[in-house]
Amino acid sequence: MMEDMTPREIVAELDKYIVGQQAAKRAVAVALRNRYRRRLLGDDLRNEVIPKNILMIGPTGVGKTEIARRLATLAHAPFVKVEATKFTEVGYVGRDVDSMVRDLVQVAIRMVEQEKREQVKGEAEERAVQRVVDVLQPRREPPAKRAPMPKAPKPSTENELMEQFNQLLSGMGPQGSLGEAKAEEAASDESDTEVDRRRREQESRVRERLRQQVASGVKDNDAIEIEVEESGAPPFMQVLAPQGMEDMGSEMQGMLGSLMPKKRKKKTMTIGEARAHFAGEEARNLVDQESVTREAIELAEQSGIIFVDEMDKVAGRGGSSGGGSGPDVSREGVQRDILPIIEGSTVQTKHGPVKTDFVLFIAAGAFHLSKPSDLIPELQGRLPIRVELENLTQADLRRILTEPKNALVKQYQGLLATEGVTVNFTDDAVDELARFASEVNAQMENIGARRLHTIMERLLDEVSFAAPDLEEKTVNVDGAYVREKLNGIVKDEDLSRYIL
Repeated sequence: MMEDMTPREIVAELDKYIVGQQAAKRAVAVALRNRYRRRLLGDDLRNEVIPKNILMIGPTGVGKTEIARRLATLAHAPFVKVEATKFTEVGYVGRDVDSMVRDLVQVAIRMVEQEKREQVKGEAEERAVQRVVDVLQPRREPPAKRAPMPKAPKPSTENELMEQFNQLLSGMGPQGSLGEAKAEEAASDESDTEVDRRRREQESRVRERLRQQVASGVKDNDAIEIEVEESGAPPFMQVLAPQGMEDMGSEMQGMLGSLMPKKRKKKTMTIGEARAHFAGEEARNLVDQESVTREAIELAEQSGIIFVDEMDKVAGRGGSSGGGSGPDVSREGVQRDILPIIEGSTVQTKHGPVKTDFVLFIAAGAFHLSKPSDLIPELQGRLPIRVELENLTQADLRRILTEPKNALVKQYQGLLATEGVTVNFTDDAVDELARFASEVNAQMENIGARRLHTIMERLLDEVSFAAPDLEEKTVNVDGAYVREKLNGIVKDEDLSRYIL
């Protein structure tokens, strides 16, 4: 478990993806470790220890969102990123703040459901193979039982009755010997049973051979026609909810859809696709949805992480609600609506009530035009850990290009390698890319590491376009190549505003 790791080990894991920002990494590592410590406490003290929420302050593109996202991935915790600007005070048009908790529960349900499906994956695939075999070679119905021999007709005279009675006493019937009739019937039944047994054995051999072929993937490209459930609600059942109440509309549509019978239709697909479809259906049938919902709510309550971005956009300007430019309608109202969620409250969802007392909240914002002190005092008190992220230097940009596991240079090399093109970057080329990105950030708006994306796209634009048709499949990118492609654009400030 990631939470069993020490803060130093957590920071080392984050270093693999994020360059610099050690203060922010330390803060989130301690917050995650505190969750593990809280679980070791006794019941009386455990409920008294609440998460220490974090406020990250720094310009765009320095790694605020990436730190929170990587932390959630490493901790295997449900994570939701929301933007404070999407929410409005109750009574205005916009989403209500409770929707962030509902989104968190949905993420938790998907995580738990995926985990449960992995546990039953083997059995579900076995059942899926069997269902494909049933379509290719249906089982034969057992033959109907032989009808009983018809009774002799009722005699019409007393002499005939006496004659038949005597025949019965002597072992003879009106149609011949009863013993012979029974023997013939038994022989016939035995013959039918032998034929049925051979037919069943042959059918079993055919089905077993088919099962092996389907399971091994030999017949994956063959076509098959199966019955599938129609996806989506009928047009007459779609609920159009007003803006800000989309969650209510989806819940009503789900309730109405569950009341209607499921329609099935025939669809032609490959056997490989049919196996995957049947495996999904069987996995859903094998998983207990009640236990999924119960575990997901507990996971969201105890391990959930909500990242609230653009918090500075709902702060006042210069300490007053109306002193800045632009409309300030409901800014403070949004903060007051977010406050009880961060403070700890119970939110009603379609899966049941969810408590937010132990959810970790990480708020972030650039705070260029406002300051953290412009937030309402109550909200400031619920974000006790303040971390200021630093601007990226030219050296940081150079490391971002090459060092992380998801480094940009590695990404572009991998993309072009799919076309058979090998792209080699020299050290001086990387130095030049970092220099150009740093210069453009200094001349114009500083967008941090995101500037590298625009620089790289401009640099490799021609190669990416002509990659399928290139005769020379090796491209060497050095410092001179970078300067040739980017020098004119960077020097022309007006042009670089539009391109870079």
